[in-house]
Amino acid sequence: MINKINYQKAVRFERPDYIPMTFHINDSCWEHYPQEELFELMETHKFLFPDFKRPEGVYKPVFANCARKDKPFVDDWDCLWETSMDGITGTVTKHPLADWGAFTDYKAPDPTKCMGIGKIDWDKATKDIKKMKENGDLVFGGLRHGHTFLQLCDIRGYQNLIFDMVDNHPNLVKLIDMVEEFNSYIVNKYLEIGVDVMGYAEDLGMQKGPMISPDYFKQYIKPSYERLMKPARDKGVIVHMHSDGDLHDLIDDLIDGGVEVINMQDNTNGVDWIADKFAGKVCIELDIDRQFITPNGTPKEVDTLIREEVEKIGRKEGGLMMIYGLYPGIPLENVKALMDAMEKYAFYY
Repeated sequence: MINKINYQKAVRFERPDYIPMTFHINDSCWEHYPQEELFELMETHKFLFPDFKRPEGVYKPVFANCARKDKPFVDDWDCLWETSMDGITGTVTKHPLADWGAFTDYKAPDPTKCMGIGKIDWDKATKDIKKMKENGDLVFGGLRHGHTFLQLCDIRGYQNLIFDMVDNHPNLVKLIDMVEEFNSYIVNKYLEIGVDVMGYAEDLGMQKGPMISPDYFKQYIKPSYERLMKPARDKGVIVHMHSDGDLHDLIDDLIDGGVEVINMQDNTNGVDWIADKFAGKVCIELDIDRQFITPNGTPKEVDTLIREEVEKIGRKEGGLMMIYGLYPGIPLENVKALMDAMEKYAFYY
């Protein structure tokens, strides 16, 4: 549960009571770590898990359709997903428009019934959101992760898509329009229901550099982003974007395009660079390292990482939130150190 008022103050630099902290445990972890030890960590960190109640018996997560080992899944766009580990989102191994010859008969899915990667019951979603609003909860809405650029990659294949951009293929704009029309319905539906935050999650970066050149991003992707984000901005709804990878070459266009809260990786982009560019100016939801320190460092180094990030990027006025996604392979002593540090430094200011 996220405190609505505190979250809004952090985004708008209105002196929040504490730095919003989120700790997410990926479903794959429940088959990797001893469940009792994860339960104990959650029970002893009430700030991070205020609503946690230990389940009876063995917890069996329900894996997403695109995250089930040995169970290929065809999504609403007719893309085939496969994964090698339960709980870990797979990759598309069959692209429905790998050949443009199939474009004539290709149709977008129905956004009144699905999100692009699974069904949605809008009547139920409306009732659930209404109940959350009545409780004073912060209400999120959002497009599926990978809603535009990655969706195009899934449909065409990454290499084909980049060549389409180089060639300025006439079908590419038509496909972008098709995807945008689908996304636009979902955005406007959530805004009609009355969400507080609208999410536009899409990974654009690699370990070094972006997956798409800045020029092609400006030409093909940014205009769609702007049109999808404008209705939320016009209604005063917070525009949130998550994007993994190196964003140095694209970040100005993302912020210029309407993003108010950017979820970005710390060490991949560089904490000092993030601080110099955004501290006190744009709200950062810092995605805490999963590559270097938390898997390989000591508990003390984990604590030092969080403290330094809070000191460099945080401000008493706000503008910083932090989030960590736990996946298999992180030593449990470091998991505890990270939870301890997030709870401690949330109140640094």
